[in-house]
Amino acid sequence: MPRRKRSLVQNILEPPPQKLPSSLDPLPLEEEQRVEAPLRPLRLSEFIGQRRLTENLRVYIEAARSRNNALDHVLISGPPGLGKTTLAFILAEELGVQLHLAHAPAIEHRGQLAALLTRLGPRDVLFIDEIHRLSSVVEENLYTAMEDYRIDLVQGEGPMANVIRIPLSPFTLVGATTRTGLLTGPLLSRFGIELRLDYYDPQDLCQIVLRSASILGVAIDEKAAFEIARRSRGTPRIANRLLRRVRDFAQVLGNGRLDLPTTRQALERLDIDEAGLDEMSRRFLRVLIESYEGGPVGIDALAATLGEPRDTLEDVFEPYLLQSGFIARTSKGRIATRKAYEHLRISPPKKSQGSLF
Repeated sequence: MPRRKRSLVQNILEPPPQKLPSSLDPLPLEEEQRVEAPLRPLRLSEFIGQRRLTENLRVYIEAARSRNNALDHVLISGPPGLGKTTLAFILAEELGVQLHLAHAPAIEHRGQLAALLTRLGPRDVLFIDEIHRLSSVVEENLYTAMEDYRIDLVQGEGPMANVIRIPLSPFTLVGATTRTGLLTGPLLSRFGIELRLDYYDPQDLCQIVLRSASILGVAIDEKAAFEIARRSRGTPRIANRLLRRVRDFAQVLGNGRLDLPTTRQALERLDIDEAGLDEMSRRFLRVLIESYEGGPVGIDALAATLGEPRDTLEDVFEPYLLQSGFIARTSKGRIATRKAYEHLRISPPKKSQGSLF
């Protein structure tokens, strides 16, 4: 049997991406859908960082290929911009099968789910982004597809109802989520492989910046690449975005080459400080410290004061502030740490009930 073309995106069920205002938002901006494509690695050997995860994934893939079976269903979790979609592309490429993309909120009813599942060929990969946002009806219909490779459709109502069982080709569901806690127990238990992506260290991000610069034809010094890396909040998407913005400054205000002085000047113009915080992140900390005396304060109160949706704070800003030790979560709410006071050059109170000292 001839081998099918690999990594062909056969179906896209996804609403237009939302454009957020900050260069440090880890969610993809609208224009980045086109720009990110040539920068995305398609092989595990090209994937930089997350070494233990990729080493284990290489074993799972090789085992599935040797048995000529579909890979177990995979759940990839972690903050936005760390490579969940990229790993789905890599899985399809390494397995030599087709990739089908879907966005969970766009799967509005079980008919759309059935249309997706019946298009899948043997051992194909179905990637569902934001899988925690599936409706309960769609999720329940997904259970039999994941376990028994079939989907049950009910025709008619009451005593005249008739169940039609449609067999499916063995496939691999890859679910991506930024909020594992919102997944139901029954869905979570059906994933045989769970991968958790963590923020990247500056050394790995530096290699990602150098690789992207080479693909984009950008001349860059290693010190400049490291400067971009350490201000990128541990997120490859942000690192690649900052690379493109710094390139703009170098072309207009310099000689086109990204050296350390030019890079620092550009990042200052972008209002990104030494810790990788932008104005919104600093405002988050200032409100927590100045308006709520360092906390504890609930996320809803912070969202109302900042004028931002709760989901945006929890998915975009909080993860890095938590990971970097600027804030902490307690049972009573968010609190500022000593590091937050020091970063904003605010004298901490002598006695604080909420802040960590």
